[in-house]
Amino acid sequence: MLSSMLVLTSGFSIPLNKSISTESNNRGVTTTSSEVNKDDLYKKIEAYNEEFKIEPIDAKVDRVWKAIPGYNGLHVNMKASYKKMKISGKFDKNKIIYKEIPPNVHLEDLALEPIYRGNPQKPMVAFLINVAWGNEYILGILKVLNNHQTKATFFFDGSWVKKNPDLAKMIKDAGHEIGNHAYSHPNLQKRSEAETMEELKKTNDVIRGTLGITPKWFAPPSGSFNQVTIQVANRLDMKTILWTVDTVDWRKPATSEMVRRVISKVENGSMVLMHPTKPTAEGMETMIMDIKAKGYKLGTVSDLMSEKRIN
Repeated sequence: MLSSMLVLTSGFSIPLNKSISTESNNRGVTTTSSEVNKDDLYKKIEAYNEEFKIEPIDAKVDRVWKAIPGYNGLHVNMKASYKKMKISGKFDKNKIIYKEIPPNVHLEDLALEPIYRGNPQKPMVAFLINVAWGNEYILGILKVLNNHQTKATFFFDGSWVKKNPDLAKMIKDAGHEIGNHAYSHPNLQKRSEAETMEELKKTNDVIRGTLGITPKWFAPPSGSFNQVTIQVANRLDMKTILWTVDTVDWRKPATSEMVRRVISKVENGSMVLMHPTKPTAEGMETMIMDIKAKGYKLGTVSDLMSEKRIN
């Protein structure tokens, strides 16, 4: 459970209500100013930084989870903290100002691999909602998401958008992220490069024409893909998204059983796959509340892939 303190791996904690700046800096380098003399106060701030700083985590390709995004570190903003304390001349950890330190290796630097999860140090979970059918449950799902101020990433089948432009616009206008789910729910593992390109490009075209946006995330139907699929998606400026936890809601499990199984599996960086089905519509509120109760924030795929820290 997250609390009002940011717990560090060293066992210490930093109050979450403290100021954090996002100025960039070279990794592991503390910037000083010629205006600042290293008096006792400045040295105390330096010592505090050395004790409590968190180093950034580089993006990497994992043997099991494939591409994993990086995560910003957290250092003391020396100059700003000193300026805030120098009036009194006394060290006060409540006046410490922090800054996020970006990693050296980013998601876009990695070889082309699918993405199954966010960074395992980021206390966030994302809902992936694949839409090719299930219209009767969408309004109910949207209502629950809205009531809990939760945003999800909806992956649209292109032919569905063509048939349901008003419903697609409603989802987009509610502030949810939109991804590409191919055009006709094909088994892309068995499709040629040209056929795959047609499926993905046609879907992007209809989403752009209907909603005025171009997806940057692609979810292969049924999770069926190969390296050609990933390469084609990349040529269309999309990364390939899979999932960490599957509701398997299309099998129509008992709602309580599905929710219990999902909640038991979510952890930092989890992406939960679902569809507009009865169990998901019935269990959405409980899933949101239980995931938040475990200390995780809920966000879109873009939120989860971002290196920005959860504070």
